[in-house]
Amino acid sequence: MVRFRSVALAIGLLVAMGAQADVRLPALFSDHMVVQRGRPIPVWGWGTPGQAISVSLAGARGQASVGPDSTWRLELAPLSAGGPHQLVVEGDGRVVVDDVLVGEVWVGSGQSNMQWTVSAADNSEAEIAAADHPGIRLFHVPRRTAAQRQTDVDAAWQVCSPETIPGFSAVAYFFGRRLHEELDVPIGLIHSSWGGTRIEPWTDLESLRQLAPSLPEVMRTALEQDIVRAATPPSTDLLSRRQESEERLRAAEADSIDVPWAAPDADDGDWPTMDIPGQWEQGGLEGFDGMVWFRRNVDIPASWAGRDLQLHLCPVDESDVTWFDGVRVGASGSYSGGIWGLWDVPRQYTIPGRLVQPGRRVITVRAIDGGYAGGLWGGDAEDVYLTPTDGDGSQRLALAGPWRYHADVELAPAPTATPQQLPGALYHAMIHPLIRFAIRGAIWYQGESNLRDGGAYARKMEALIDGWRRLWGQPLSFYYVQLAPYRYGDPSLLPLLWEAQADVLDRVRDTGMAVITDVGNLDDIHPRDKQTVGNRLAGWALARTYGVDVDYSGPRYLVMKVEGNQARLGFEHAEGLRSADGEPLSWFEVAGADGQFVEAGATIEGSTVLVSSPMVPEPVLVRFGWHEEAQPNLVNGAGLPASPFRTRR
Repeated sequence: MVRFRSVALAIGLLVAMGAQADVRLPALFSDHMVVQRGRPIPVWGWGTPGQAISVSLAGARGQASVGPDSTWRLELAPLSAGGPHQLVVEGDGRVVVDDVLVGEVWVGSGQSNMQWTVSAADNSEAEIAAADHPGIRLFHVPRRTAAQRQTDVDAAWQVCSPETIPGFSAVAYFFGRRLHEELDVPIGLIHSSWGGTRIEPWTDLESLRQLAPSLPEVMRTALEQDIVRAATPPSTDLLSRRQESEERLRAAEADSIDVPWAAPDADDGDWPTMDIPGQWEQGGLEGFDGMVWFRRNVDIPASWAGRDLQLHLCPVDESDVTWFDGVRVGASGSYSGGIWGLWDVPRQYTIPGRLVQPGRRVITVRAIDGGYAGGLWGGDAEDVYLTPTDGDGSQRLALAGPWRYHADVELAPAPTATPQQLPGALYHAMIHPLIRFAIRGAIWYQGESNLRDGGAYARKMEALIDGWRRLWGQPLSFYYVQLAPYRYGDPSLLPLLWEAQADVLDRVRDTGMAVITDVGNLDDIHPRDKQTVGNRLAGWALARTYGVDVDYSGPRYLVMKVEGNQARLGFEHAEGLRSADGEPLSWFEVAGADGQFVEAGATIEGSTVLVSSPMVPEPVLVRFGWHEEAQPNLVNGAGLPASPFRTRR
């Protein structure tokens, strides 16, 4: 909500200045911004055609003239790290951007594991409390789709603090924090991600059209059909119904404090029940998107009277307002033409002691979900409870189990069932508005939604990276995460995607891959340890982009040589090969000419590994970590894990 207020204030100031502030800047040029050091600094905006524009920043100056299309653009000379400075733009009026730092700027993108917030990561309370880093600045691109390339976004820069970091990307933050510590320069982090999305929506259409002929026939046909769908205007009737329901949802949210369902004496006797935690699609509201009310009665002990209470709820997908006995005690997220989702964030709200009276009271939660799963879900049943804040946590009222619910405002289907999955849709709305901005590089955490692509995913990543570099017109570094182990249900699919991700290192220059086989949770597709992920991405950036002498990669398979009944494997980044846990090396398999793999023993000899099995006297093939549940223990001296691989004939 701070973000919306900042943008609204900026717009209000421009309006108040009237005609004398004809010149306008995109949202990326707001107070607290970071501009990329050591590279020309593009500055652009809008104004009256023919208007003369002058720009100054830290002694660098530039001039331009507004063109017939009402746009202008110029470049300032490169600057060294430092600040704060003022960016001053003058035309028929004057616009001043304050507190501008010069440093390193990175974009973080992908799907839910990049979207995953600091507040939902491991050790979140301590991480948030320690997030007082005025030299780190945050820019969160709102989730939007578009059929055409957009020129601006509704966002603003924020200073990193305990107040601004909870809802920001954990991977991007931990990446940026390590860069800030190691480089001692300001860091600008631009977060642009969307959970559950494939790679195609993040790729520009020209790159996708060039990619299509290289794909397998079925995949090529599907992509070509989706490109046509993306360019087809939606039905005006569907658009109208969607817009009408969005307006009703926003109005209901704005007026919700007056809705009687929050009152303690509201009549919910005929409401059905649903078990919490639980997705409402699985509890009686299949296919429903929109607003749902949940109510639960609690019996407050006499000993709790007058004491502040802490309400612990599981994550609410996607936004909520929560009341205790008719009094609003907390809210997270907001609906504004789309969900500002905090779907992965557990809710914790304080109930003031003045509201706490013994006897039966009611907790009311109004949840809004704009797509995919909805409801109060995620986490465990024991994490949903009420407890006095002045106690040790042992006194609890469990809140898991049946809650009464009422479906209120339903969101009409979008003109396209999943507009965020259409080719180019997220590039148009969430990447293209950024591409003129000078940055150092990008980090990428995505692939779960492309699990079945196998080797074709490498070509799709190549198309995305080359497209971004071409459109940005800058030599961007690009570092990405190899997915963590997880029980998807088909043991062979994830290894093929791992292989494709590893192939990108050879296919595309200036790329790096963070391996996290030791970080995953086999029962959770969203590992909470985002610190390790961010730090490993930062290791690649420090070593390869900035030339810092740090360990950045685990062992990577290079070559195999058969020696009698053994196969000797050679690796790069193999200094100090060892077992991470002191146990025998795990997840090695060997096969003979028949291609039938069996479990193999493996021993370390210097920077090589010898693999053998008495069942395979003449080894031909070896594979390592070739299973979706694989969490192997081969690491190098820096403790960085080896990436899964298979040898080829």
